[in-house]
Amino acid sequence: MSLTLNRRSFLIASGLTAVASTKAFGANERLRVGVIGAGGRMKGVLDSADQSGVPFEIVSVCDVYAPRRAEIKARGNAATATEHVDYQEVLDDKTIDAVFIATPDHWHVRIATAALAAGKDVYLEKPVTHTLEEGAVLTRAVRTSNQILQCGMQQRSWTHFRNAVDLIQGGALGKVPQVRTYWWQNYGFSWVPKPVDQSQLDWKKWLGGAPEQPFTLEKFFRWRWFWNFGGGAMTDLFTHWIDVVHWAMKSDEPSTAFMLGDKLIYQEWECPDTIQAAFRYPNFDVVYEGMMASSIDDGGLEFRGTEATLKINRSSMTIWHEGVKGDRNPVLKEESFEDGTIAHTRNFFDCIKSRKDPNAPVEAGVAAARAGHIGNYAFHHGGKTAWPLKV
Repeated sequence: MSLTLNRRSFLIASGLTAVASTKAFGANERLRVGVIGAGGRMKGVLDSADQSGVPFEIVSVCDVYAPRRAEIKARGNAATATEHVDYQEVLDDKTIDAVFIATPDHWHVRIATAALAAGKDVYLEKPVTHTLEEGAVLTRAVRTSNQILQCGMQQRSWTHFRNAVDLIQGGALGKVPQVRTYWWQNYGFSWVPKPVDQSQLDWKKWLGGAPEQPFTLEKFFRWRWFWNFGGGAMTDLFTHWIDVVHWAMKSDEPSTAFMLGDKLIYQEWECPDTIQAAFRYPNFDVVYEGMMASSIDDGGLEFRGTEATLKINRSSMTIWHEGVKGDRNPVLKEESFEDGTIAHTRNFFDCIKSRKDPNAPVEAGVAAARAGHIGNYAFHHGGKTAWPLKV
């Protein structure tokens, strides 16, 4: 029969223990935070941080578009925040403890390494790198500093994902030869560009090290789908799921990648909007599929084992055992009780105090981004590539 468990009964039934940290800052210890990149994702991260239970104050906000800075200052804990177009001015403030970075991808490593050098702890949105080469640069910057860097891979702090990984690694599924990942979104109903007052936008600063090019609304809002600024679905969406696979399967480098990608809906994009991809890892394979004009199934993963199959998304995880022919009832189900970004920002704040490695250390973020970059490399080179690259 189907068994639906709440968090408490699931933990007891499975023999798992709660993983969330209970450490909190003292009443008079209020973190001073800088914000760099104040778009939609930053708002979501800060909303979660507000719910983390850790007191913090936003003392500085940097964005190249003035209305976005104003939106951050309207928050209750940011009324006196200073405004900046140049991120270095934020980093020069020696009173700031940590920075949140949620810029377009091509800025990530440049700003993060500068923040680490300035003695700031860093929450860096995914993908943490924009190119394969940046992985070593970021890792070295973190590991030669005394700073904390939390990669924005929030599944690593999401309780039902952590419990799923424990079950997989504990052998509950048997041998797992195949993992299926998928993510469908519909940009016709979401992420619709809004008008931009170009007189309040520093477009040249936004471009940074990218080639000079004229402003377009599509690039400003949907930058993830242009190679100068992002890497399409493979670094925006697949990165989250392959990180869970790496974590659960204890293996983070594919030996071969295949990718079939097409622009069938959004012809103005550079990155493909329709993708089928496959990756060969030691002892298991991973597949990914997605398209940007259908969102009925959203996103998730399926770990298909010889003894059981585990399906998981951001709402819940469910396990079905092999054995009873025709029985389609799950034997175990856990639903999410808290958005993972809340727990992830809480873990970041806790690590600022404890100086312990966060749940999503730099190596995990680099490996997840690397898999997406390898997939894109295959796309650009006939649909297949080996790893390490043979040059």
